[in-house]
Amino acid sequence: MNEIVFPTPAAPLTEAEPVTRRVPPPPIGLLAELTHRCPLRCTYCSNPLELDARSAELDTETWKRVFTEAAELGVIHIHLSGGEPTARRDIVELTRHAAEVGLYTNLITSGIGVSPAMLDDLHAAGLDHIQLSLQGADAGVTELVGGYKGGFERKEAFAAEVVKRGFPLTLNAVIHRMNIHQVPQMIDKAVAFGAKRLEIAHTQYYGWALKNRAQLMPAREDVDRTITEVEEARVRLKGVLVIDAVFPDYYARYPKTCNGGWGQRTLSVTPAGFALPCHAAQTIKHLDFWSVRDHSIADIWASSPAFEAYRGTDWMPEPCRSCERKHIDFGGCRCQALALTGDARNTDPACIKSPFHTELGDIAVTESAMESPGPATYRAFSRG
Repeated sequence: MNEIVFPTPAAPLTEAEPVTRRVPPPPIGLLAELTHRCPLRCTYCSNPLELDARSAELDTETWKRVFTEAAELGVIHIHLSGGEPTARRDIVELTRHAAEVGLYTNLITSGIGVSPAMLDDLHAAGLDHIQLSLQGADAGVTELVGGYKGGFERKEAFAAEVVKRGFPLTLNAVIHRMNIHQVPQMIDKAVAFGAKRLEIAHTQYYGWALKNRAQLMPAREDVDRTITEVEEARVRLKGVLVIDAVFPDYYARYPKTCNGGWGQRTLSVTPAGFALPCHAAQTIKHLDFWSVRDHSIADIWASSPAFEAYRGTDWMPEPCRSCERKHIDFGGCRCQALALTGDARNTDPACIKSPFHTELGDIAVTESAMESPGPATYRAFSRG
């Protein structure tokens, strides 16, 4: 895998540059990663390469306490995710508790192995919304990407059961070179499935996706084509289907805002209980991540060293520190800066002001042009 090698770390702040920490307003969202277990083995999965074992997962009562604390802090909506969250036997109980403490509940699922009876139980428990992953627009591509035979047919049947029960349905399609040719068909499938929203989300390269970057990186012309396809579909399907789109940083001029800003709007909790400012934050090994086993959500949000590390703008070196966009993107992605430059404090290479922006584009061009990048490495879960 090609990587940018950053020769020296960014200069530290001097004593003449005072740092003032300000705790932001309460978070609005919580990503609860209930388990890393999953029937799919998607090559683009953003979960870490070292997946949490089943034996390390938080128990039911701890998760319920976390949900209660989150609601009391001011969290509005909770995403019940994984892995496959329905692999947990207590998923209905957890959903019911989240609803009872006033959280808007969104189940993020592969749809595989979720029976109609479980859907009935989740509906009775107060589940508000379901997000279904879509790996391809047909059986062949779905199996190629997710490594699971018969997955497309199960997803189609699951979507019908979801809509029949009156759940709002969102489809999430992660786009890459294996399925980018199917974007128009995915849009058609979203309508056929009865979805109200479709997320066309180009792969962001963390976890397994970073490991498989050469196998996943699409060509620039293909990315540009999907932009046109999405815009045309938005006009054609106005009032029928809302289409959100996220495009790859490797072809961008400016970075995306990381979850609304590091430690600004949302937080994640891993299956083992570590609270993170963003999904991939544990790749930054020097940070001290507090566990919900030992600290309340309120204490973590206000005082965790990991949340304080890159919160706001005072931590920024140049050119971010004097940039007019620093309150727009908050410096972009710290995990991407680390992965590509070796220092999480450096300017995100997705930014045109980064000295490594050109090299980032070169990686995309080189890897997307590979006719035979080698076999992809499929996500694997140890049952420990």
